[in-house]
Amino acid sequence: MLLFSTTAPNVVNSYESNNIPQCIPKEREALLKFKPTFNDSEWNYRSSWSTQNCCEWDFITCDDQTNHVIDVSIFHMWSRYRYASYGTLLDLLKGNFTLEGGIDSSLAELHHLKVLRLPRMNITRIPKFIGSFKQLTHLDLSENSISGIIPPQLGNLTTLEYLDLSDNPISGIIPPRLGNLTKLKFLDLSGNLISGIIPPQLGNLTKLEYLAISSTSQMTIDNPGWLFQLTSLNSLSLSNCRLLKVPDHTSPSSLSYSNYSFTFLQHLKISESFIHPTIITRLLNSRAELNDLDFSNNNLSGKFHDFLRNMSGSTKNSLESLYLSSNQLGGLILNDFENTFPSLTDLYLDNNQLEGHFPNRLKTFPNLVNLDISHNRFVGLLPDLSSMPNLTSFKASNNKFSGTSSESIGKLEYLTSLDVSSNCLSGYMSHVLNLQCPSLDNLDISYNLDMSLKFNSKYPIIPSFKLATINLASCKLGPEFPNWIQTQTNLRHLDISNANISGPIPNWFPNITSNLYYLNMSHNLLNNTDTLANFPLRQSIRHAVIVDLSSNQFQGSIPPFLLSDATHFYLSNNKFNEFSSSLCEAKERDRSTQLLDLSNNNLFGNIPDCWENFPQLVVLNLGYNKLFGNIPNSINMTSIKTLQLRHNNFSGKFPSSLKYCTSLEVLDLGSNSLESSIPSWIGKELNNLVFLSLKSNKFYGSIPLSLCQLTQIQILDFSSNNLSGPIPSCIKNFTAMVQINSLETTISSDMNKQFCRVCSIVYVSYENNASITWKGAQHEYVKILGLLRVIDLSSNKLNGEIPMEVTHLSQLGALNLSRNNLSGKIPIQIGKLTNLQVLDFSYNKINGEIPTSLAEVSSLSYLDLSNNRLSGRIPTGTQLQSFNASLYSMNLGLCGNPLPSSCPGDDDDESSHVPAYNSAHDDDNDKNGGEWLDLSWFYKGIGGGFIIGFCGVCGNLLINNSWRASYFRLMQNIGDWLYVMIIIKWNFLRRKLIEH
Repeated sequence: MLLFSTTAPNVVNSYESNNIPQCIPKEREALLKFKPTFNDSEWNYRSSWSTQNCCEWDFITCDDQTNHVIDVSIFHMWSRYRYASYGTLLDLLKGNFTLEGGIDSSLAELHHLKVLRLPRMNITRIPKFIGSFKQLTHLDLSENSISGIIPPQLGNLTTLEYLDLSDNPISGIIPPRLGNLTKLKFLDLSGNLISGIIPPQLGNLTKLEYLAISSTSQMTIDNPGWLFQLTSLNSLSLSNCRLLKVPDHTSPSSLSYSNYSFTFLQHLKISESFIHPTIITRLLNSRAELNDLDFSNNNLSGKFHDFLRNMSGSTKNSLESLYLSSNQLGGLILNDFENTFPSLTDLYLDNNQLEGHFPNRLKTFPNLVNLDISHNRFVGLLPDLSSMPNLTSFKASNNKFSGTSSESIGKLEYLTSLDVSSNCLSGYMSHVLNLQCPSLDNLDISYNLDMSLKFNSKYPIIPSFKLATINLASCKLGPEFPNWIQTQTNLRHLDISNANISGPIPNWFPNITSNLYYLNMSHNLLNNTDTLANFPLRQSIRHAVIVDLSSNQFQGSIPPFLLSDATHFYLSNNKFNEFSSSLCEAKERDRSTQLLDLSNNNLFGNIPDCWENFPQLVVLNLGYNKLFGNIPNSINMTSIKTLQLRHNNFSGKFPSSLKYCTSLEVLDLGSNSLESSIPSWIGKELNNLVFLSLKSNKFYGSIPLSLCQLTQIQILDFSSNNLSGPIPSCIKNFTAMVQINSLETTISSDMNKQFCRVCSIVYVSYENNASITWKGAQHEYVKILGLLRVIDLSSNKLNGEIPMEVTHLSQLGALNLSRNNLSGKIPIQIGKLTNLQVLDFSYNKINGEIPTSLAEVSSLSYLDLSNNRLSGRIPTGTQLQSFNASLYSMNLGLCGNPLPSSCPGDDDDESSHVPAYNSAHDDDNDKNGGEWLDLSWFYKGIGGGFIIGFCGVCGNLLINNSWRASYFRLMQNIGDWLYVMIIIKWNFLRRKLIEH
């Protein structure tokens, strides 16, 4: 191990001899100009900087002989340092410091400076004068806010041994002049925005022991030959790099990398990169005795067994950790004694394509402590784990393991985490409750639909373990509430959702909830609320407390504790009928609640007007209830992102208090009785809106022009109101309908980021749902809501022409302007809407011809132009002729296929618009008196058809409601089809009669 004793942090100077260095006045003045501003309420460091002798100041070290300042090391709270070869973490508890305006140029007066460490000081740039510190050996500017490029002047620091610029938004390329730092032993450029080719001049840094380069931008190692010249490396970490080329051995300027070997390399990480197979083979065949090997998140393919064969014998014997997660490795895991890894303790093979049966008793890795084979294709029984007695963590989720669970699990006395979720396991897992695993902390057997964690013994079983996490979602636990859970008093995470549990929550349940951060009992048949009122949930705004009791049968008043203790609260799809009276009590002010979903209940009456008590609320969903009255003015929280009040009976005007909800992304007031004009301030104050629905209300007046400022809007639904006036032409400013800026499939509202930095559980995001009219029917969307781009202004009193600017919205998927008073022509460039799937202009006064460009919209799957004043030929294309003729009906001047009326000049070629008949067939029809009128088959089969139809169909319709509903829908469709066919035949016959 390499210890940088000369650069050890000097946090509090202590010098017991009488020969205390005396500060040089010029350097003291330079330090005073540089002096940072301290946030030192707990640690009073500022006072030491007021004395005359700067050598006695905190964070400053002077040379004992020359009195020059040689070390300036100012540490932030919990700063982290990785020392050269062994990557240790040094946590130093200090005050919170920042620098005013960055590093002051006065620091350039410290000509003898050897150590400069300023991590986490909010520095925004690297000053060029740092290159003048000719004696500098240690420079640490990590975890700052440094932007821009790395100044090439750093290449002048030829005495530098330690350089850490990690975790900064630095961009640009790595300066080739860094290759001049030939004494460098530690170089960390990870966590930046660096791009381009990594300069081969870094191959000059032959003393490097630690090298880490990673970026969110793509980097390339054009010729990795220089990499193999760094023979002193102990730790190498490269992320998001492309190493696709093999070193050029023929070039006279390039040394063959086969002459070099990473003899001292112990830690190798190359992740999220594209690596040439030859380079992988070279790295695995080196003479190094690797301890840690991380090739995760690459594009590795081939057989896992072949990958192991490529490793050198020294690596196999020394390797302790192997990370191959998120690749494309396939094949089997074999028990091959030639490939034994005696020192391997950590093996991560998750998210690959491994398949087949897992070895029953794995001998290849005898000393495993952590084994992760989740997200693969393993089949058969779970392996016998007794051959790995030291195992502490076993993860095998998302495979196809079947049968009952392995009883060998009960023999693993060191096991702390067991995850076999999302498999095909079945039967009872009662032996798990008898596990002699006193250290077991995490148990996850969820989503094994035929798995049951119950026991048949008449005596109570007390497990030996005290679990912190229990995940039993979609297991068969019911119908009774599982009593063994009452022994788990250390619970922090409990998920027993969709577990077929019914009846009341037992009285003992509150005794195990005091430490809970996550509780999910949704999708059961629980029905009492008395026990809910006594939940002593953890009350702390530093941690999320998620309670999900949705889709049960709870009723009555909403328990008051839930509105005070829970930060994320799901209670939708129950039978609650009133709010708790404690909602507006003064002692409940300043709650930490961020998410409140009470949709699909029986809530009745007015909403309490005290939402100022919820200053952190991000999501409020009260949709699908029986609430009425005005929307309270107290709903004015600046933090709220989702407000769903649809399908109630709210009345009054559009609430003016919403103008203060400037973070709103989703606003759904649809299906109420609101009556007013649409306020013009929406576009200015609520310009973060992604989803806006005011449908099925009584809004009147024109659509305000300011609405065009909603550049993020993806779904706009004003249907079924009394809006009048023209459609604003400025809708072309709906940027989110012009270009796709996100690949998100949902419309999610993320919780407060500052809050979630200290969450002890996963980051919380609420997936919004919405009711959208799509292809003439109402559909509820959640998982793909973020992919939809919809404008629905149907069933209003809008007039004027369809603005041509609508054709700029190239990502628009549905445009519904039906049932208005629109006139003029269809925009001639309507074909530019290449992603359009739904187009409905029916029941207007639109005239002119259908633009030929519409036939080029291949994505169109629903079209309704009926009941207008269109004329001319229906353009020929793959889509337009496939629609039902009724969708073009009631346009008296319209002709052509699929309509029965032919266009002028078509008489010589009937097949162009009536494809079911050709001219020869027409002649036969004339001779036979019209074959389409021959109904003899109908009369012959009417008797038998009546009996079969009545017994086989009508009998079922009398006793089966779902069949009856489906039958009448079918009859309606058949009726429509028959109507169209009769009209076609009638017009055909009429033309023949006229011709004769």
